[in-house]
Parts: sequence; structure tokens; C-alpha cells
Amino acid sequence: MKWVTRKSIRVNRMATAWLIRRFIDPQAIFLFVEPDEVVAVQQREGAKGFDAPGVTYPHQDEQGRCSFEALVEEHCPADAVLDALARIVRGADFAEETGLTPESAGLRTISHGFPLVARDDHEVVEKAAFLYDALYAALKDKREENT
Repeated sequence: MKWVTRKSIRVNRMATAWLIRRFIDPQAIFLFVEPDEVVAVQQREGAKGFDAPGVTYPHQDEQGRCSFEALVEEHCPADAVLDALARIVRGADFAEETGLTPESAGLRTISHGFPLVARDDHEVVEKAAFLYDALYAALKDKREENT
């Protein structure tokens, strides 16, 4: 499946690409385009758009969810670890909500650094995967300790 979003990815787009590859569509092909091209590319390519206005999974939907949260609820509703990660991503993505979780502000800062150490958005997705794999593993371990 092709997925399309705005180029110069940051918090939510980075996390959503990781979520798609790890839990929804391991063979996903990502297209990163100018913001005003996302809707047209979604239609032309038969892609699923995320984190842009007027696409399948907008930056913030009618329920107030970021695209990461919407995809978790739709595709992985039984995964409590992803649900916890979705709260962190939400807090990191929406500047006014960085206090939502203790991890959100740090994730926001780190996410803004990834483009500074990568050639392009595709490399950001690859490099950020390790961060999200580690965060998912830490949250899972913490959850197992508490049960």
C-alpha cells in the first residue's frame, strides 16, 4: 500500500510511519510531498494520506485525535502499549499538550532533531524506527512489571 504525507516529517508523521511499518503494513511505501499536494497524490496514487488536511487520517480528526491515535484505535485497539504510546505522541505533537505525559516533551525535542541528522524523510523513518522500537519495548516492560 502507498501512504502519503507532508514532507519534512516531524513527531506525528514520524511516529505514524513507524506504526504503519511495524503494525499495519510492513511493506508500506511512503510518499513525502508538498503539503498542498497530499490530497491530489492520495487520489491519483490510490494512497492513504495521513497528517494533512482533507486526507484519510488528518493531522487532527473530528474526534480530536492525531493520525497516530486514529490508526492505533482502528488497527490495534487491543494493544495497551500502543495506546500508551499514542498518548505520548499526542503530547509531543500538539505543542499545547507537551505536559500530557512525562515523555512527551523529550520525544518532541528528539523528533525535531532527526531531520538534522538524516538526508531525507525516508532516512528519518529508518533512523527513528530504533527510537520507537525502544520506546515501545520500554513501555511494554513497564506494563509487565506492573501486572
